[in-house]
Amino acid sequence: MTRIDRRALFTSGAAAALLAATGVSAQPQRGGRLRAALSMLLFDQAVAATVFDNLTEVAADGTLRGDLATGWSSDAQAMRWRFTLRDDVAFHDGEVFSAEHLRSLPMTVEVIDPVTADIVLDTPNPNLPYLLAHPGYEIRSETDAGTGLYAVQKLEPGRHFIGARVANHWKKQSGWFDSVQFVQFSADAVRSEALRDGMVDVADIAALDPLSDPRDFQILPGGRSPTHIAATSVAVPLSVGKSWPLDNLRMAERWWMA
Repeated sequence: MTRIDRRALFTSGAAAALLAATGVSAQPQRGGRLRAALSMLLFDQAVAATVFDNLTEVAADGTLRGDLATGWSSDAQAMRWRFTLRDDVAFHDGEVFSAEHLRSLPMTVEVIDPVTADIVLDTPNPNLPYLLAHPGYEIRSETDAGTGLYAVQKLEPGRHFIGARVANHWKKQSGWFDSVQFVQFSADAVRSEALRDGMVDVADIAALDPLSDPRDFQILPGGRSPTHIAATSVAVPLSVGKSWPLDNLRMAERWWMA
């Protein structure tokens, strides 16, 4: 029997037929609102990942790629890193993104020109591009605006967030929801009940409420164990990032409504 290459299958016409037969959309669909019940830590991180961009990002398959950066290189000691940047990005407040905005990072930045900057370290770090994809290294304007796919429509710090999709964002093939809504609940039981009762579409919980029907949900891994559960009304790509929960905190960017 000929072995079927799953990657080849999902780039062929057979993929659409297979997914249609199982009730899953073959292509991401635009529209709808993603609602999430999150713990305090994940609430803050998810809001940041939704509103802001980093210089780099970890893709769902674990590879590192540019986000606001288009390329990077270092000296032999890995202490001076040069980053080249996108020239087609604007912050939500209308300010044009440039190398000057890298000064919002917690490290020494030397601006070379509007699309080039050096990050100078005190000690060698060959993993700096990966570090810059981590939470806490988002790029911000002087007014604390972001360049992410969703702009703040409402924010009660630590409690409630609504973000609206930015029209004509430079990420053309991402961000399928019209809006996203995050609500912070400290108790696991409350987040679990909110998911069970259909008040949200995803929650950062490791197990379903005992009264939930498992057929209505999908348990998604994060690292070595489940970290969040989503309703089947949400379509999740075949590959889900596991470096951090919630698809590397990019669920608003990578998921869509089924």
